[in-house]
Amino acid sequence: MSEDRRYPQNLQGVLQLAVEAGSAAEGPAPLEPMSEERKTWLREALTELCKGQLDEVEQMKQCLAVLHKEGSERERVGEEERGEDDEDDERETAFEMLSELCENLDNARDLMILGGLELCVSQYLNHTQSGLRWRAAQLVASCAQNMPQLQVHLLGIGALPKLLQLTDSDPNPTVRVKALYAVSCLVREQEAGLQAFLSHDGFSVLMRGMQSENEKLRTKSAFLLLNLLTSHPEQKDTLVSMGMVQQLVSVLRTPHSPVHEHVLGALCCLVEDFPQGLKDCRNPTLGLEELLKQRAKELQGKDESQEELDFCERLRVMCFSGQQSDDVGMDR
Repeated sequence: MSEDRRYPQNLQGVLQLAVEAGSAAEGPAPLEPMSEERKTWLREALTELCKGQLDEVEQMKQCLAVLHKEGSERERVGEEERGEDDEDDERETAFEMLSELCENLDNARDLMILGGLELCVSQYLNHTQSGLRWRAAQLVASCAQNMPQLQVHLLGIGALPKLLQLTDSDPNPTVRVKALYAVSCLVREQEAGLQAFLSHDGFSVLMRGMQSENEKLRTKSAFLLLNLLTSHPEQKDTLVSMGMVQQLVSVLRTPHSPVHEHVLGALCCLVEDFPQGLKDCRNPTLGLEELLKQRAKELQGKDESQEELDFCERLRVMCFSGQQSDDVGMDR
């Protein structure tokens, strides 16, 4: 007689069944053995699951085969005839498929084993076609997210300096944004990545990014700066000594945009428990006190700007509330 139940139709259901089976094994002996129907279904489900994983590896191999065509004579001739933004490039499709597959951490690790990341970094981050450059950067980001093993591997094959160069000077705005995203995935919560970032003057790249005309790049540069300052307050001295306070205030004077929230947050970090940052913010030539008063007035009553307003008020209090008595104390 078959069991009166519906069997799971996906991986989540298979895992749930395994958990239930494990829980039963830890408790009293089951009242009745697993039916033959259930055993058969479980075997088939696991076989299909393994087959699916193998299919994805085969898909990645096929994508890499497409990307390896780069060196053939057909590709070299075709490159001359192809436009800069040719959407039909099969390599672009291969990159998009790889990025989607590598959202799965096992697939990302398999791509590393297959040599896909070396190919991406060595040939495609500096490709003549912008559509391939930004898709290569996106693939690096997909693989590096929350994967220390792959982050270390990418750092070891020289991905970070190439990504910083793309962020800093690529003529295509999409490439710059995607490259910065990949940089973020390599340096956030990754000590080796941070050290490599510092050795290649990464903070200067972020400073220039915040001064770009590309709004997305400006916002993402400021966000990464705020994140790194929050996680690594020991970098305050480096940033203040390179004139970051003055640069951030100059960004605040540009037409209002989402970048300002992160800039104010970064200034709060540079001031908190750091006298030199406080001194720089108080420099009368910056006119920061008046700027903060005006900005707070503009943000009042705007619910969507509450966090920016909070940063604004916090910075004003830290820098200018009781300034006279603080200055006396500093003079002593």
